[in-house]
Amino acid sequence: MYEPIKDGIEKTAQLVRYAEAKPPAHLSSVVHCYWELKTQATLEADFCLHAMPDACVNILFNQADTRIARVTALRTKHEVLNLGRSFHYVGIQLLPGVWQGNPHEITDRFVGTPYAGELPLVATSEELATHHFAAKQDVMTRLVQWFIDAKLVVSNVVTERILANLDAINTVAEMATVACLSPRQLQRTLKHTTGFAPHDLLKVLRMQKSFSQHYLDLYADQSHYIHSFRKITGYTPARYADKFDV
Repeated sequence: MYEPIKDGIEKTAQLVRYAEAKPPAHLSSVVHCYWELKTQATLEADFCLHAMPDACVNILFNQADTRIARVTALRTKHEVLNLGRSFHYVGIQLLPGVWQGNPHEITDRFVGTPYAGELPLVATSEELATHHFAAKQDVMTRLVQWFIDAKLVVSNVVTERILANLDAINTVAEMATVACLSPRQLQRTLKHTTGFAPHDLLKVLRMQKSFSQHYLDLYADQSHYIHSFRKITGYTPARYADKFDV
């Protein structure tokens, strides 16, 4: 199944803790993981998270200020997020294509203002703040079930087929074949359910796969690999591996 890498945390960030946990089995078709990112002490300087595109949608909760919560997602390029010297975030990472809520609620920038929408994010954040990470997972499971009941999170058979057969996909035509759709149907379906054109989704998925497969299995040559990787992440593969905990 699809295993996107975590966002870039510099190897020198010794006082920043990241943890993740898998969801209950009955939610595994829509949730990749629950996660927590927090400082263990006040840092000497601001910490910047190198957020990586992965086609997932995250439900983000700021536990240092429970009014701040949001639906977040990146497109095809990284984003550097300055989180300051002390922070505590938790979140739900939804698999590509399952979030069917209002697309205008999704942000791809640093979230620093209180949530003002209609989703029960602030109430959930307040409840989350009273628990340690293990207990927070039960709260997040209940929220995901609320999303499912409200039809805001829906299993997506097209993206399920694509993610289950990533090793067999190297072109948009192969993606369409795996999804059992024509290229035109694939274009329309992915744009509606994920916001991605097939080519852009393939670029993101291929970059994610490059962390666990040899690049020549995914790219025509080393030059193509380095160019594509740098365009998405801002770094060459070697520099990224040197700088971040991957």
